[in-house]
Amino acid sequence: MKLTDDELDALLKRLHLANARKIWPKLVERAEKEEWSYRDFLALLVAEEIAQRQQTRLGRLSHRARFPFFKTIDDFNFTYQSTLRLALLGSALAPDFITEGRCLILYGKPGRGKTHLAVALAYRAIQNGFDAYFTTAAELIDDLSAAFRQGRLADALTTYTHPGLLVVDEVGYLTYGTDAANMLFHVVNDRHRRKHAMIFTTNKPTTAWGRVLHDEDLAQAIVDRILERGRLLTLDGPSMRTKHLGLDDATSEASNQGADNLARISGITRPEFPEPADVRHAMARQSVASRVDEERGFGIGREATLVTECLELLRRVLGEGDCTLFSSLAAEQDLLWPLAAQVRHVDVTRL
Repeated sequence: MKLTDDELDALLKRLHLANARKIWPKLVERAEKEEWSYRDFLALLVAEEIAQRQQTRLGRLSHRARFPFFKTIDDFNFTYQSTLRLALLGSALAPDFITEGRCLILYGKPGRGKTHLAVALAYRAIQNGFDAYFTTAAELIDDLSAAFRQGRLADALTTYTHPGLLVVDEVGYLTYGTDAANMLFHVVNDRHRRKHAMIFTTNKPTTAWGRVLHDEDLAQAIVDRILERGRLLTLDGPSMRTKHLGLDDATSEASNQGADNLARISGITRPEFPEPADVRHAMARQSVASRVDEERGFGIGREATLVTECLELLRRVLGEGDCTLFSSLAAEQDLLWPLAAQVRHVDVTRL
């Protein structure tokens, strides 16, 4: 049986061998020149078709996963990580991570590579034959909240519950609605029951998720389900976005100096009192007491002048109307009230 090129092309098209249709003419020429056997020619043709299908599949699933950018695990720089190493991610890079429904929480400050690592792990899952879906926590919560109000929550949930791996990015970065914990719990609980893998990135410790999601109990239930078959990995080091500027070191030193300066008052390394004292009140008390001590020996003839001067001093330091403080000062010193009683034109009860 001898087929023309057009007839052979039609047969390959019927079998949906798109790549084989493109490459078989050149492969035939090469096989004739190099005197390949029929078996070698067929093996190479099939191998090329499979490779092309695999590449097409990776591109299709990567597009469907909605990655914000494309990164692989080989692109991740572990040099600046103090504890995280490639060996710790061994299980997350294997097919078992998906088939056993394992989970990861990637925790760290902004710029440490959490999203990069999450995308790389999701792409490895696609390479291992699974599908993945990437979303931010804000997008997920807003989408499900809108679906709930429209009465189509069940349909909207399938987007987040069916993929083999779900990546939820930026938990805690933005402010969510009051039903945030409710919406996220629907997703996590369903995937936990089905043993579907999940990866979360966050800049907040898991103990703070309750405040972020507005429900301490549901947040605890969410974290509990994630970590039952999962781990929490911390990413540290400098921000990869501003590493070239050295801002992390400068910020860290400034923060340490600022914190030290806040605790140092007149050389005192720690605050002398457990609660802040009103400096104005302390100054007034000290000034009045010292002034009275100076005038104590000059006789009753100077008392009116003394009271007037003391009251004027109080007005300048404390302002009009601070009667409470004046009363407390008089009671403590036991001096001003006897003097003021002899100066009838001075109504001290109003000051």
